[in-house]
Amino acid sequence: RKSGVIAFSSGNHAQGVALAAKMHGVPSVIVMPADSPVLKIENTRAYGAEVVLYDRDNESREEIGARLSQERGLTLIKPFDEPQVIAGQGTCGLEIAAQAAEQGIEKAEVIVCCGGGGPTSGIALALEADAPGMRVRTAEPEGFDDVARSLRSGVIERNARTSGNICDAIISPQPGDITFPIMYRLCGPGLIISEQEALQAMGHAFNRLKVVAEPGGAAALAAALYRRDEIEGDDVIVTISGGNVDAPMFIRALETLT
Repeated sequence: RKSGVIAFSSGNHAQGVALAAKMHGVPSVIVMPADSPVLKIENTRAYGAEVVLYDRDNESREEIGARLSQERGLTLIKPFDEPQVIAGQGTCGLEIAAQAAEQGIEKAEVIVCCGGGGPTSGIALALEADAPGMRVRTAEPEGFDDVARSLRSGVIERNARTSGNICDAIISPQPGDITFPIMYRLCGPGLIISEQEALQAMGHAFNRLKVVAEPGGAAALAAALYRRDEIEGDDVIVTISGGNVDAPMFIRALETLT
């Protein structure tokens, strides 16, 4: 605890770890992509974290995290392939089950914005226990659909690229060794959305719900809106995860409404 913690993330996990560390008086180091939106980097630093930037196309965040952890004696907190992190992220599934029960919903497709699969696998496990009539579906951006391809093939597939999409928050090289078996057992086929659909979903989220979402955080809503023919049943539940969006990107989203 005295030495501190280290994490690698492009957004939500970065800020979550930084804030938790600050609340407990623990030093934190966050490894973030150099092409992360400036707002995400600034917000992470505002929580008192030391931010280490890396080139996601030519450097490995895992290697950087492991090296700094060893050199400084830091405890590494992985963004998704870690049982306790999966359990924490899975509490969202408990909320979904409870709120669905209040509405009398027992069977639904639950669409989750998916990168490495932490929230997806955690939510799937929670729903398996508390709402077994629901099925989790993953939502990913075009060209970075490693989870959808892995679910089809039955083995872990890698993305050819690690950058180049506005849904940066849910871009991961591949599903996790822990998360993938859970998703393969519990999730339905993956859903894939375009950048334009993510922007349109952001616009609708603000216009109809007064919710500010970043592109990756709106992926599940985009899938619900624009992949309806791939979704079974009448009841659909989506997660909107992440509001780390800067002004120019949000303006692009609002312009899709005109």
